[in-house]
Amino acid sequence: MTTLELKLNLPDRLAQDAAQMGLLESDSLQTLLREAVRNRRIAQLAEARTRVAAAGIPPMSLDEIQSEVDAYRAERRNQPES
Repeated sequence: MTTLELKLNLPDRLAQDAAQMGLLESDSLQTLLREAVRNRRIAQLAEARTRVAAAGIPPMSLDEIQSEVDAYRAERRNQPES
């Protein structure tokens, strides 16, 4: 667990409303951050799909994907540790 200390500059009304709703509590901020991270990852995935489609790259079958994963894992196993 990482402990962070945040300092926010918020408009007075927003700070009051957020505090009254409990949104400035650690658990609430954690939930809000998790949702924001999830939403950004989904947006990044959608952007990648758009770029792949625009590049005309054909989709891979599940067998092709598994073959790539297996090859990567084998390569990693055969590398000396640093």
